[in-house]
Amino acid sequence: MAGHSKWANIQHRKKAQDAKRSKLFTVLIRELSSAARVGGGSDPDANPRLRLAVEKALAANMSKDVVERAIKRGAGETEGEAYQEIRYEGFAPGGAALMVDCMTNNRNRTVAEVRRVFTRFNGNLGQSGCVSHLFRQRGVLSYSAQVQEESLLEAALEMDLEDVRNDDEMGTQLLLPSSRLFEVKDALERLGFAAQSASIEEEADNPIELNDERAETLTRMLSALSNLDDVQSVHSNANLSGRPAAKKTA
Repeated sequence: MAGHSKWANIQHRKKAQDAKRSKLFTVLIRELSSAARVGGGSDPDANPRLRLAVEKALAANMSKDVVERAIKRGAGETEGEAYQEIRYEGFAPGGAALMVDCMTNNRNRTVAEVRRVFTRFNGNLGQSGCVSHLFRQRGVLSYSAQVQEESLLEAALEMDLEDVRNDDEMGTQLLLPSSRLFEVKDALERLGFAAQSASIEEEADNPIELNDERAETLTRMLSALSNLDDVQSVHSNANLSGRPAAKKTA
């Protein structure tokens, strides 16, 4: 019986991992297509949004063939469904602001699913723009803990950084204007500092604190939103550091 239980647990974990990987690939493929369609063309060197999407896809072990097909579909070189970008905004219990970025081929389905999650957790889905002013877009370059931090910061001194985050395990993160993400990344690479990852994040200007009960509810709500098929990323202005992360970005 114990052997059967162990095998069942392994199967369950495998299915969960496969589902998570499938969801991630769906998010990445939609972002590749959308970036090629609205971001400035199918050449990653001339389209920063597409370059970022390509780097994320390859880092997730997506094959180059799949990446190229998604780009061609977005650029109109091959047929495929057209997805529309939509952002929903609102509040969770406790006053935490939420932004939910979606890509969909059916607005009615998507808004119904997002509203259902807000209602389930006693949140309030608001009007467009009701919370986006609480966030700002930042570029983030992440470097491993093995990188010599002092040398990295000296090299980046004249590159218009906004802030630096340090962590003994996670390494160093450089925060900068999103428009200069690849300019700074490439400049530092030429100096011998290769970033582990580059991303653009929606960062809250003034994160709020929640009590344990509200934080637990918000964590479950973020997870439920992230698991919706049409959701690309979810952002909150609540400080959930030290708690299980439920925020997802492509």
